Amino acid sequence: MRFDVLTLFPVMFESPFAVSILGKALEKGLIQLHAHNLRDWAAGRHKVTDDMPYGGGAGMVMKPEPVYAAIQALRQQSPGAQVVMMTPQGKTFGQDDARALSAQSGLIFVCGRYEGFDERIRSMVDVEYSLGDFVLTGGELPAMVMIDAVARLLPGVLGSSGSAEGDSYADGLLEFPHYTRPADFQGMRVPEVLLSGNHEAIARWRRRQQLQRTLVRRPDLLESAPLSSEDMALLESIRRELAEEPA
Repeated sequence: MRFDVLTLFPVMFESPFAVSILGKALEKGLIQLHAHNLRDWAAGRHKVTDDMPYGGGAGMVMKPEPVYAAIQALRQQSPGAQVVMMTPQGKTFGQDDARALSAQSGLIFVCGRYEGFDERIRSMVDVEYSLGDFVLTGGELPAMVMIDAVARLLPGVLGSSGSAEGDSYADGLLEFPHYTRPADFQGMRVPEVLLSGNHEAIARWRRRQQLQRTLVRRPDLLESAPLSSEDMALLESIRRELAEEPA
């Protein structure tokens, strides 16, 4: 899969993607990452990409001409790619979005700076995303996060084909707890069921932990999670047990 990033600071994308899982994916050719300097498409000797806002106000606004020219050029290099704008006004990015984007042939990320984009730039993109209700200095960090979330879902990127399937949000619920050696660390013991070798019992324990952790920490997820009748019965049992616990 090809990732293109349109930014004023392409150097920001060098180190984060040179190491670990995504670094290996790049080496193997499983993904491609190209960070482009927006100034390459700006006109004039000074390659200006921003200007003062009409109507006055603080800050500078990113100009539409270089962004338009850049997107047109990148669409030629990556036909069929979806153009993604990073903006606090966009849809909150989630695991379902990562999964949907991973099915695309390519993604072009448009990273803003300064006070924001000229409004006409919105007509040039396919989708707008935000990481949450907060503001960063630019769209580069959100783009990195989204690339990481999408790339790890691609075939071969993770060492195990099942690694992504057990993640939090993969099935609408939070992930179950994980343990490794030693079995006893400063009096904190690994649950006996995980040492039993009984895979059916382990699967039941993990599902119960998923449901309980989601109920306690993110009950809102239960409204849309695909729960079976067994899940619903187990969830009701968990609710009763939690209600009986001393405050």
